[in-house]
Amino acid sequence: MSSIETLRIATLNMFGLRENWAARRKLIAEGFAEFSPDLVALQETATNGSVDQAREVLGDGYQFVHHTEREADGQGISVASRWPVTAVHEVELPSGPRPAGFVCSALVTEIEAPDPVGRLLFVNHLPDWQLTHEAERERQTVAVARAIEDLVGTARRHVIVAGDLDATPDAASIRFWTGKQSLEGFSVCYRDAWAATHANEPGHTFTPENTLTTTAEVGDWELELGRRIDYIFIRCSEYGPTLDVARCRRLFDQPRGGTWPSDHFGVGAELAAVTPSGRPVP
Repeated sequence: MSSIETLRIATLNMFGLRENWAARRKLIAEGFAEFSPDLVALQETATNGSVDQAREVLGDGYQFVHHTEREADGQGISVASRWPVTAVHEVELPSGPRPAGFVCSALVTEIEAPDPVGRLLFVNHLPDWQLTHEAERERQTVAVARAIEDLVGTARRHVIVAGDLDATPDAASIRFWTGKQSLEGFSVCYRDAWAATHANEPGHTFTPENTLTTTAEVGDWELELGRRIDYIFIRCSEYGPTLDVARCRRLFDQPRGGTWPSDHFGVGAELAAVTPSGRPVP
């Protein structure tokens, strides 16, 4: 396996098979081909006996992992990796007392990346989506973070968490991820890739700029003002993130011929295993 100094991460809520999938599929496939990610976290992606949306938009060259808990149409979360996946862990998310009404889940994959990156954990997290369910998201987030810490233990291992986290940067669940507050007497710290490179830009990923957000299906989100709810996080040691955020940008944030790729914009980040001065990241 050849060495690498930069890896590309992408996350996208695919919006399932809804709203003219055939046209959207072409746009998403072209976008991923252009960005050429090494690791991809997909949410609301259908996989069943007749369709595999992840493979349709990414093609060959990836190993695919699909969470076993899925909707009736096969919709759920998936991970794609250019490098060998050596282990898979499905984290059971606490539910209630209010029902989620859909499959919320977390998928932790152990990846064998080339040196100097080496072994890493790549996590796809999709908690409760309802605006009123921050309490549920807090409990689910703590469950995922604890599972990660149990897997890492005392080893030095990179961890990347990506997904549609359904909460804005000022929400407790996101503040917890970024080390700004503790939950249930427990704390972690992850670097937010977008905030690291776009400190003064809102970076909305669920926004009325995108007509699929506000008019698709039954139009329940017609009054949506715009939020950043899709993230890429890098776990920190005592000194900072173990991978440097070289670049981060929104993906799939433009329509073509009146068609939007999804009701969410995606996020893509380039992470470096060396600092800007050329030193290995501590």
